[in-house]
Amino acid sequence: MNSSIRAFFPALSRMYREKPLIFLDGPAGVQVPEMVIEAIAEYYRKSNANTHGQFITTQETDEVMHNCRESLAIFLGAESARNISLGQNMTTLNFALSLAMGRYLQAGDEILITQLDHESNRGPWLALRKQGVVVREVRLRENGTLDYEDFAHKINEKTRLVAMGLASNIFGTINEVSLIRRLTHQVGAWLLLDAVHYAPHFTIDVQDLDCDFLLCSAYKFYGPHVGILYCKTGLLDRLDPNRLRTTEQQAPYSIETGTLNHAAMAGVLAAVQFLASLGLGTDLREQLVHAFQKIVQHERALAQGLYEGLADIPGIRVIGPDFNTIQRAPTISFVMEGKTPTAVCQALAVENICAWDGHFYAIKATEVLGLAPLGGVTRMGISLYTMQEEVDFTLEVLRKMRSNY
Repeated sequence: MNSSIRAFFPALSRMYREKPLIFLDGPAGVQVPEMVIEAIAEYYRKSNANTHGQFITTQETDEVMHNCRESLAIFLGAESARNISLGQNMTTLNFALSLAMGRYLQAGDEILITQLDHESNRGPWLALRKQGVVVREVRLRENGTLDYEDFAHKINEKTRLVAMGLASNIFGTINEVSLIRRLTHQVGAWLLLDAVHYAPHFTIDVQDLDCDFLLCSAYKFYGPHVGILYCKTGLLDRLDPNRLRTTEQQAPYSIETGTLNHAAMAGVLAAVQFLASLGLGTDLREQLVHAFQKIVQHERALAQGLYEGLADIPGIRVIGPDFNTIQRAPTISFVMEGKTPTAVCQALAVENICAWDGHFYAIKATEVLGLAPLGGVTRMGISLYTMQEEVDFTLEVLRKMRSNY
């Protein structure tokens, strides 16, 4: 990646108080390239209609929806477009899935979740305790990684589902999915992966992961707010989601409720095409894989520099594993002695640095590690448009913040 990539993003040219903004807030949603904005606007200009009609604009909407599913299937390495369900967001889709799975499970069946996960992949499953499903939690270790011995101890022949993240949205930890897949196979459990925080940074191949379900959100990978659910062929048709009799009763439509945001789907299609345009190859999949190879190289270098630079500042404690320990996402969280995360972010905002404070819905993780009483953490993320000069300036601001304290 080079500085020319920034020209695709209108927000990056914005000036505030006569200075540019530095967007390190990507873990909560990245900026959007012009071609995504234009795709959404063009849909409204020319093709704004509902689906399955006899006239041109409705047929164009049908084409947008089909092409969106097909592009997402290629993006995720799925079997086909019929494995891709769409919704308002990941949380809404996961609640719908948990309700459907609740009708499938019996009292005494078990689900295994983790203390590291975002609440969107905890709350829907914890709610099933009300109907007698046993929900167990895998422990989080002090270094921000999961306790895999505890994982192996808690999975058993009663486990019907393991729900876990591919990458932590608060500490950047990438979980050992291949190990967990082996454990789920041994007991015949389904595996559900939350890839919301993984999808912007790494290639996903659901068939290689051999997951049964995977969820992600397009606004994390340069698109609009749309939730995406992958279901392995045949699985969704075994479940009974809440749906109207007017809904198409088979996968992938049976879990989709109401009229979808067609303009946003045009934006999702454009986001996948944008990412593919950054790579080389003879087809969309090859282009995406090559693009993510470049993204990984760019983001890792900057994130490692940010991590190590923060760790070298007296009074700052970085939470989570370092880049020499495991593969991890380019998301770094820290606490600063004598300042709350809110106060740190307020001081950064004065310098036009966009960063987040809080628990980011990974509230259980902050509780387990004793971070909740501190107000959580300050979180920064590297995106494909982040530049070295921005990281250097941010570290300089934080050094001055500590020296002036």
